[in-house]
Amino acid sequence: MNILMVYPQFPDTFWSFKHALEFINKKINNPPLGLMTISPLLPKKWTKKLIDTNIHELTNEDLRWADMVLISAMDVQRDDCQKVIHRAKSFGKTVIAGGPLFTTEYVNFTEVDHFILNEGELTLPLFLADLESGIKPKRVYSTDEFADMHQSPVPDASLIDIFEYECMSIQFSRGCPFQCDFCNVTALLGHKPRLKTTAQVIAELEQYYRAGWTRNVFFVDDNFIGNKKYLKEDVLPAIIKWRKGKKGFSFITEASVNMADDPELMRLMSLAGFTNVFVGIETPNESSLIECGKNQNVKRNLIDSINKIHNAGIQVMAGFIVGFDNDTPAIFDEMINFIQESGIVTAMVGLLQAPGGTQLYHRLEREGRILHEMSGDNADGSTNIIPIMDPVLLKNGYRKIINTLYSPKYLYPRIKTLLKAYHPIKTPGQVYANEIAAFFKTIWRMGLKPGEGRYFWDLVLWTLLNCPSKFALGITLSIYGYHFRKVNRINQAKEKIATRISSQSYLKKPTIKQPLNQSAQ
Repeated sequence: MNILMVYPQFPDTFWSFKHALEFINKKINNPPLGLMTISPLLPKKWTKKLIDTNIHELTNEDLRWADMVLISAMDVQRDDCQKVIHRAKSFGKTVIAGGPLFTTEYVNFTEVDHFILNEGELTLPLFLADLESGIKPKRVYSTDEFADMHQSPVPDASLIDIFEYECMSIQFSRGCPFQCDFCNVTALLGHKPRLKTTAQVIAELEQYYRAGWTRNVFFVDDNFIGNKKYLKEDVLPAIIKWRKGKKGFSFITEASVNMADDPELMRLMSLAGFTNVFVGIETPNESSLIECGKNQNVKRNLIDSINKIHNAGIQVMAGFIVGFDNDTPAIFDEMINFIQESGIVTAMVGLLQAPGGTQLYHRLEREGRILHEMSGDNADGSTNIIPIMDPVLLKNGYRKIINTLYSPKYLYPRIKTLLKAYHPIKTPGQVYANEIAAFFKTIWRMGLKPGEGRYFWDLVLWTLLNCPSKFALGITLSIYGYHFRKVNRINQAKEKIATRISSQSYLKKPTIKQPLNQSAQ
């Protein structure tokens, strides 16, 4: 049996870092960890091939070779998923689909033969058992149970060329203890963090190391610190021990802002090599935080918390949202001022969206405020809800935030603010040839650009004089700014093309998605 595993394309988004990766001749940050994880669960006698269409073209020869096509994706990959599925069906192939996108929206993919929903460690064996026994496989395999992470296999890195990526991936835990109403993590993976063993984590790191990888590794957990006790007593000390004598390795992850309350946790994370953490800050408006159930961010000085994380040697990347019911027109300037003061350079600001299956989705569906499924792109200026605030005011205010924050006038001073506060324990690692080449590209694209050049060279000179060890980071963040501005320009160009049509349908008679359960109204 020949199994073709396909990973669809990501659109040009904030988190794609597509235009930043061009500086180091890469096309995508992370490999398809979901497909790599389920690969060991497939029968050993099957022949497997993985095509990441973000790097390689899916050819007709690939499809002719395959007996079955297995596809996994997230919401933002929806459009390319439909194209891949249709193309596979045109070759008469059996299509099997799984992952977050299909778990919440499988009814929209009519050409798929079989859906492996929820967590593949539980549902894929059910499909395989039916297939092996000669029973006609069902169209949908799903479960209300959660997988035992101790039984999750080591992802199969042999499926990819690791050096085609900027960053490898590991998943230590699934689930989050918090109750944010707009987040679909708990809807998919539950509230109780489920953890891999320390031995599993080290085995996955060792696999990458033996393959020659010594660069960035992303712990893709939605909240890495869900079990702080186990991290401090077991996992982090083991990673610190494992890294001794090894060059390189910087770790990135996602966590809640309450990590700032635990100096020992941050110290161990920094010693282990964690240099970046994504935090859901969401908004400086406390009423909106309470509205969405973001209680871990309430009654705290968020700027102070961010500074503590920076001072511990971990750079904060953050997500922000406007369009909550409690937001007023003042939120736009408040958001700009907060982000500028915080020194968060990688600041993703999006309009509030309601993912399917979330508490927010169900509430707004009951209120008749769901327009359609969300795009999955948190920073394209779109929303799938009818906001309380006037939609034109909200959209214009959102664009003001984006145009201001990513402009050289605001971005470069924010980089300085971060560099002043950021105190890494570990000294910078090896500098690679493609990174040196990237610096010369910044001179051409930013340093010689009218209107930006003076900010760029001011940062270069200031960094060399005040914190030369952080020079590479300063240049990296300026490259991020280039990417953010380019994505913003592309998004605004798309908006202009459809402004008249979309504004008429959005403001006058929006097509409201009807509640699935009419009796709930």
